[in-house]
Formats: sequence, structure tokens, C-alpha cells
Amino acid sequence: MTDDLSDAYENGAYIANAAAYPEEWARAARLYRAQLTEQGLARLDLPYGDGARAQLDLFLPSGTPKGLVVFVHGGYWKAFDRKTWSDLAEGARARGWAVAMPSYDLCPDVRIAEITRQVARAMEAASAEVAGPIRLVGHSAGGHLVARVAVPGVLPDEVAARVVGVLPISPLSDLRPLMQTAMNEVLRIDPAEATSESPVLLPRPSAKVTVWVGAEERPAFLDQAKWMSTAWNCQLTISPEHHHFNVIEPLSEPCSAVVETLLGLA
Repeated sequence: MTDDLSDAYENGAYIANAAAYPEEWARAARLYRAQLTEQGLARLDLPYGDGARAQLDLFLPSGTPKGLVVFVHGGYWKAFDRKTWSDLAEGARARGWAVAMPSYDLCPDVRIAEITRQVARAMEAASAEVAGPIRLVGHSAGGHLVARVAVPGVLPDEVAARVVGVLPISPLSDLRPLMQTAMNEVLRIDPAEATSESPVLLPRPSAKVTVWVGAEERPAFLDQAKWMSTAWNCQLTISPEHHHFNVIEPLSEPCSAVVETLLGLA
């Protein structure tokens, strides 16, 4: 009998006050969008394709951008959108970078392979708005997506050539274990897609990669981070005192270790 790994990939049940996080994320993001809009530094709801979710938000620094950071949100490919995380742009934006945050269609309406293609299109559209080097960062399923689109052959050559750094945070780097979870009724991962969409089974990008994960995350997420670090022979940083829900919070802080790492990748 195949083991059920549903509990291994359950985060909320193991985080204190987990239910309070989504409301606080949305509140902080809403205030941030209002602030940046008032300052004339937010370009919201930019389309990158067809459909209501094929949009991105772009947050701009005060002067000419040093380049572009693209943040891709998580939610197991089946929850959330860009508007839950807007304030996480502030760390890089305050350091002079433009930050793009795309939404994408969710499972079960689409398969993960289609989400990969959507995120690649979003990055192509964002790259046309901002010149200079590109750095990719994503959390959980978003960590999977930034790694996946950085694999050679996914992005157009002219965009891929500008990608200098990739920071997958708590990434789902190997999709095969997720076939043994109850959520796969929604995700619909099959062996072929698990093989084609798992970064650990694919060539590493030419850009510099650092994998980031919280020290207090579930063992399965620590394993997923280690697997990517090993498969791609790249740096692994285990961030003390962080779990799956708060590991991304320091992205909003210009001098945080995670922002220093993101902007130092080259």
C-alpha cells in the first residue's frame, strides 16, 4: 500500500494561530497597494494574457529601476493571488528595484504545466516593462514555479539571458510525493507531469540559485529544499526561527538577510 503523505505536506495544523495569517497578509498587502498608488509608484492589473487572473502588479522605486524582481506566490497552485502579498515587494523596491507580482490560474481549472507557461508569459511581459537584470523569487508553489521557469528552454532566450538570480523559498522541487496526498484530487498530478514539472529532475539554470527554507518548517519542506540544493548543486540557507507562513515576511524589509541574498545573486 502506498503511504498517504497528506499530513507530511500539511502546514497550518502545525503553526500557531495559522488561521489568522491570511487575513493579516491581505490587510498588509491592501494598505501597501494604497500607499504605493497614492505615491504614483504602483501600476496595477497589467494584463499579460487572456483571462481575469492573467494580470500582474508592478511596484516601482522612486528613481530609475536597477532591474526587475519577480515574486511568484504560493498556495499549492490552488489558492491565493498576487493581491495577498503586495507588501513583500518593499524590501527590493526600497533598494531600487522594480517588483512584479503576477497572478495565475489555479488548479483544478488548469494543470500545473499550464501554470508554468502562464508564469513564463507573465515574466516575459514584466521584462518588457523594466530594463536590466532580472531576479526571480517565489514561495512554496511559487518557489517551484520560479525554479521551473528558470530551467533552460522555458523563457524566451532574450529574457532568460537577463535572469541573474533565482531564490526559491520553501520550494516544492519534486512533485512526485504530492501524488500521495489528498490534495492531488485537485492538483491532478500524474507520473508524466511529476517528471516534466519537477525541477530536481530537470537541468539547472545558468543563473545563480540559492534555496531558502525555514528551520521550523515541516520535515517534508526541509527535504524538498535539500533535494533541490543537491540536484542543482546550489547554496541552501536554513533560516532560523522561521516556519512556512512567516519565512517570507522579511522580504518586506530592505536590510533583511533574505533580501540581501536575493539582491546579491549574480
